[in-house]
Amino acid sequence: MQTVIENDDLRARLLTFQRTEITEHHIYARLAKAVKSPENRQVLARIAQEELDHYTFWRELTGQEVRPNRVRVWAFYLISRLLGLTFGAKLMERGEVEVQDQYEELKEAVPRIDELIQAENQHEESLIAMLDEIGLRYIGSIVLGLNDALVELTGALAGLTLALQNSRQIALIGLIIGTAAALSMAASEYLSTKSEGEQKNPVRAAVYTGVAYILTVMVLITPFLLVQQLYLSLGLTLTASVLIIAAFNYYIAVARDLPFRRRFGEMAGLSLGVAAFSFGVGFLLRRFFQVEV
Repeated sequence: MQTVIENDDLRARLLTFQRTEITEHHIYARLAKAVKSPENRQVLARIAQEELDHYTFWRELTGQEVRPNRVRVWAFYLISRLLGLTFGAKLMERGEVEVQDQYEELKEAVPRIDELIQAENQHEESLIAMLDEIGLRYIGSIVLGLNDALVELTGALAGLTLALQNSRQIALIGLIIGTAAALSMAASEYLSTKSEGEQKNPVRAAVYTGVAYILTVMVLITPFLLVQQLYLSLGLTLTASVLIIAAFNYYIAVARDLPFRRRFGEMAGLSLGVAAFSFGVGFLLRRFFQVEV
């Protein structure tokens, strides 16, 4: 049994840590009850128990019970259910980096805090790495579909904007090109996965690639269906492209512990560069063939 901290300022800080631990305990416990996979359920239950142990550690020092942050419990529960357990868990752990820095500052004031720091740094990270999600197994297929759609279709739409000067025609041609390309990419992914003998289902890999491609196509052509002003439509399409790239790369950066800025810069630069080149080609072809639509 540890001695209760009497210093009011220090105790207030410890109560904040204590509330964080009990909040995350409830998040992981709720997720453990919701998932179907026995393996994932066991991992989540172990993390929940560790969070409860950490809460108990702080409670012995503060001598006080605290309630979890219910808003945070529901928010991270929904994020984890919608975007995946690994993403939700790692997003939570990212928020604890600053907290762990504060733990280091309390080494002299709080007995046995080294044990807690070690647990925070090692145990939960290793447990989260044990989570097995089907979606993350096929992340390469999703990247393939998403990246190809962004690069090819932004380029095609930029070129068509200068060449055709008609938003409905541009949207129609973009949809035809995108649908054909999505089916082609899905077929290629199916054959590639099957021939390489990877630990993935070829049909599922093809579906992930095709769906990622066609959803991206729908987002990119929507401005041309809703807005009559051509260059505004193109601007909105390029903005949507950059936002998709940012959102997806942030997801990958969190879920896979990869650098965000470099990957985002490469993908955005490639997509916008192709669009700019295609825009110029469309302008030259329109001038050369004297086409007015």
